[in-house]
Amino acid sequence: MAPAPTSMTYEFFARTDQGRVRPNNEDAVAIDHGTQIAILADGMGGYNAGEVASAMATDFIRTEMVCWLTQAGASPPSSEVRQVLECCVERANHAIWDASRATPRYAGMGTTLVVAVFHGNRLTLGHIGDSRCYRLRAGALQQITRDHSWIQEQIDAGLLTPRQATFSTQRNLVTRALGVGPSAMMEVNEFQVAPDDLFLLCTDGLTDMVPDADLAHMLRAPLALEEKTARLIDSANAHGGRDNVSVLLVQAGKRQGLHNHAPHPE
Repeated sequence: MAPAPTSMTYEFFARTDQGRVRPNNEDAVAIDHGTQIAILADGMGGYNAGEVASAMATDFIRTEMVCWLTQAGASPPSSEVRQVLECCVERANHAIWDASRATPRYAGMGTTLVVAVFHGNRLTLGHIGDSRCYRLRAGALQQITRDHSWIQEQIDAGLLTPRQATFSTQRNLVTRALGVGPSAMMEVNEFQVAPDDLFLLCTDGLTDMVPDADLAHMLRAPLALEEKTARLIDSANAHGGRDNVSVLLVQAGKRQGLHNHAPHPE
């Protein structure tokens, strides 16, 4: 006998903060509760161009994905979600790239990107650059994106240790970004979501300031998502707040329609 259809509830909360040093905020976040999408971007570029790029990315991708997911129904196949996400991000890339070439003050603008699409008990996760997604499962925190950065390449090549990397002056040099060229190089992965998983999407304004061990400690606290978000941002600012800091939390609830079917490990 086939198992009953599964569904999972999700709770979302996001906040972005200017930090203590930067004159403006080039981060952007977007959530759609109905279609269970979370998007985070960290813009770059002169003047206010970073703000423009990150806002264009989050607004464009949210609008396009919400439109498609609303028409696709409750349980679209993962392969289709991935394909549509890749298409939306490519079109957002073209929009930013075209704007940067058409408007002199936007020249060279771009943005990092993390897009999480939760459908049933699955997560389709796309990212470009060094903004991250972490998963807290059973008290253990794991980074489930890999930074597209010069530092990460040096670590992968064995030329730097993670500890040495924390002191590098090249920490913020990304090797991929949205909108800086005619095509986007997004990495997409899929994950199974277990009940009570907590996902953290964040910009490097958080991770450059707060060690992973401290992130885990704050995420494990029995607090509402709004309070956890405030603590994370306050911690980044207390450690110097050298960059804009954005936090987007997604809490998975209990599965519905399951009858003694334990979750499969990732």
